[in-house]
Amino acid sequence: MMRAFYAGVLMAALVCPQAFAGEGASCDKTPRQVVEAFGKLFYDQLKVKEAFETWVREDYIQHNPVAPDGRQPAIDALSGWLSTQPDFKYDVKRVIADGDLVAVHMHAKPTSEDRGFAVVDIFRVEGCRIAEHWDVLQPVPEISANNNTMF
Repeated sequence: MMRAFYAGVLMAALVCPQAFAGEGASCDKTPRQVVEAFGKLFYDQLKVKEAFETWVREDYIQHNPVAPDGRQPAIDALSGWLSTQPDFKYDVKRVIADGDLVAVHMHAKPTSEDRGFAVVDIFRVEGCRIAEHWDVLQPVPEISANNNTMF
């Protein structure tokens, strides 16, 4: 009986190694690929819980001064906030990677009529998981002092 159990666990680990990758385990994805996979779920599909449970460490470090550390507090806050913003859209403009750091520059809009915000999320990736996050936000002004866009 135990032999069958261990054989099943071994097969599952071979078929789905990510499920067995620990918080700091190495994986076959680059930090950019990890953040892009997270982004597909979070930015594109607004699947907060799935994105964070799949791609973010439980002991996630948050540098935004109004957000607590930890994966679950992020899930709770973002799920609650996005549930009040049914038309919220993220438009990723560029992704820049340097070692274990990945920056995502995007245009975030609460509604289609809103000018929105220029946002840069910076992630530190450890193994196959996002371990740390910084962000900066800047409102898109109605009038600019130059003819350049923010994107």
